[in-house]
Amino acid sequence: MDKKECDIKITHLMRREIQAPIVSSLIKAFTDKIGYNNAMEIVKQVVREDAISSGRTLADKYGGNTLRELSKIANEVWASDEAMKINIIKEDEDELCFNVTSCKYANIYEKLGIKELGCLLSCSRDFWFMEGFNPEIELIRTKTIMGGSECCDFRYVRKVQ
Repeated sequence: MDKKECDIKITHLMRREIQAPIVSSLIKAFTDKIGYNNAMEIVKQVVREDAISSGRTLADKYGGNTLRELSKIANEVWASDEAMKINIIKEDEDELCFNVTSCKYANIYEKLGIKELGCLLSCSRDFWFMEGFNPEIELIRTKTIMGGSECCDFRYVRKVQ
């Protein structure tokens, strides 16, 4: 492998697109062997642990775990490669509120024929991510594009002490 091949940047969106086919195949195989409910409980736990770890890792990488760093992560990681179109509604030290009006993550899962897994593999991660990133910040979200809405309403708020 030459140096150019090693320098290829894998975006967050590309990573999800690469992972999705094998993950969905594994989930199907586990479902066939141990049943849907048992398989989904295992998947949920694994995704939760990975999301928490990712929250810790990105807090370290971005040098903090405030809403300021979270905003950078949303724009530089989650929305990189035009993966999401983010419209900021409010951003200060107590709140980060935005709507996602376009989501290529949802498009990937739909294209692969596994839209039903998209919420578990991607959307649910957002809540668990906060456990690792900063448990003093709460995500409130009532709708997602993956779930059929016109947008995802992300409302991150600092919990009152």
